[in-house]
Amino acid sequence: MDPFTAIAASVAKVPLFINGRDYGGSHSFKIESPVTGETCWEAACATFADAATAIETAKAAFPAWARTKPAVRRYILLETANVLERRRSEFANYMHIETGADVEAIKGFVIPLASSMLRDIAGRISSICGSVPVVEGEGQSAIVFKEPMGVILGMVPSTTAPYISGIRAAACALAAGNTAVLLSSMQTPRCYRSIGRAFWEAGLPDGCLNAISICREDMPPIMNAMIEHPAIRKVNYTGSIYLGKQIAAICGRYLKPSLIDTMGQNYAIVCADADVPVAVEGVLAGVMLNSYRIYMSTGRILVDASIAEEFMDALKYTLSMTDAHVLPPIFVKAFMKTHVESLITSAVECGAELLHGKLETEPSCDGVLSIGPFVLANVKPNMRVWLEGEYTTLTACMLVRSDDEAVRIANSVGYGSSASVFTKDLRKGLAIAKQLEFGAVHINGMNMHDEPVLPYGGIKESGWGRFNAEEGLNEYLVTKSVTSISSNTITGQKYKVGWV
Repeated sequence: MDPFTAIAASVAKVPLFINGRDYGGSHSFKIESPVTGETCWEAACATFADAATAIETAKAAFPAWARTKPAVRRYILLETANVLERRRSEFANYMHIETGADVEAIKGFVIPLASSMLRDIAGRISSICGSVPVVEGEGQSAIVFKEPMGVILGMVPSTTAPYISGIRAAACALAAGNTAVLLSSMQTPRCYRSIGRAFWEAGLPDGCLNAISICREDMPPIMNAMIEHPAIRKVNYTGSIYLGKQIAAICGRYLKPSLIDTMGQNYAIVCADADVPVAVEGVLAGVMLNSYRIYMSTGRILVDASIAEEFMDALKYTLSMTDAHVLPPIFVKAFMKTHVESLITSAVECGAELLHGKLETEPSCDGVLSIGPFVLANVKPNMRVWLEGEYTTLTACMLVRSDDEAVRIANSVGYGSSASVFTKDLRKGLAIAKQLEFGAVHINGMNMHDEPVLPYGGIKESGWGRFNAEEGLNEYLVTKSVTSISSNTITGQKYKVGWV
């Protein structure tokens, strides 16, 4: 029995994790592994009552957790990072089984980044403080406090790097003194339960972080009810634009703040003076890392026509020399395979060149569907492959005549998550970066430059708000002003209109 089959056989059902305990739930739904094409395990499906219990237990745990000293919270986050690292192989296998992502990429990139995020956030906890402004009135003083909000709902219905997305959804909220409920992806419930258990094993008190899963049919009404629950004080969401807009609308109806992070196409601009080997390496890393399961992945490449031949030749050579271990195919659902192959076929028929990848119409001998990666060249702006949705396993190259044209094309889309610029002139690169309407721009590096000290989040239809660093902590704090007047000052005085 191979190790993945053994794991699947030993953990037949993923329970809900509420108040430090596992709950089987009244019913369950099947999780189909893209690696085998078969059911790997079942997951408990939370009911309205289960979801309410998760929120209420987090509400009950909030007052005590909010009063904990920074050193206590810091220790628990640091120990959670240690738990992730101690159980790295186990957690990586869970993610591989549920998503099909490469195990070595998970162990070498996803889990280490999640651990680093925890350590960075832990180190910032003691810096949370207010201020003592000088106010105008004689004998009057003021203090500005930074306080936790309450219960935070973290929603991560996508399968993108669940350990990174899940830690982002919970860690800053907990570090700031809030409690949280994680609503997991329908495809990766075991990964999100593992996050909840990791915090609990690290010493997080019962109820401070609950992790639940919901089946597809029950998701919309229960999700809405959770957002509307009066104990929920803020919602953070990572996923599709379609669902992100729905969640933002519900939050707006109840005047609840939200942090929205949605997927969209990300651009790489290769300027005429780019160092071609550096550009090829950066572009391919931005396309392929973590089996294309990151929202910052490079989906479109804008190449200056003056170096197009040199760049494409180098790109093709590098791809031909790259083995299947570095560029593995992605495991997919049938509808995704059909959609991507349709886009590629249509583009090739209209004159695009398939630089890398083969169109296969038959599944492998064991019935597993896999696809890509694909790289298309000579794509035109009116082709479906340039206009439609996220491609996951596909990147497309288009020629431009100037840097200004590249900036205009990149800014013309509604998305604004991540971009990269390749040029030998760093001053020009910085000037282009300032023009690009994206939450992050990386000069001579891949789109997916993500580390704990950098605020993460998009603009335009890629959402608002920031994860990570000081900005991430501030997302989960409220500012309260308190003023006081000495009794000696007000004795014998009458309040005057306009006196503050």
